[in-house]
Amino acid sequence: MGLKPSYKPLEITLIKRDRTKTDLKRDLKISPATLAKMSKGENVALSVIMSICEYLDCPIEEVVEFIPTEQNHQQ
Repeated sequence: MGLKPSYKPLEITLIKRDRTKTDLKRDLKISPATLAKMSKGENVALSVIMSICEYLDCPIEEVVEFIPTEQNHQQ
């Protein structure tokens, strides 16, 4: 069993801070491709996550969490 990122905490933090993903794109110059990766639960660069944490003045736990995947890699 592996782990994959979930950005649900970011959605909650954005609502609490009265911000949107459009704000992130505009203010932090985050590319639409990176936002799409986040929407799909894919990995993004730690530097992007760090920028979001600084921008929202929050710990990393309020941006991303890791959830178990259903994949089984038995050999």
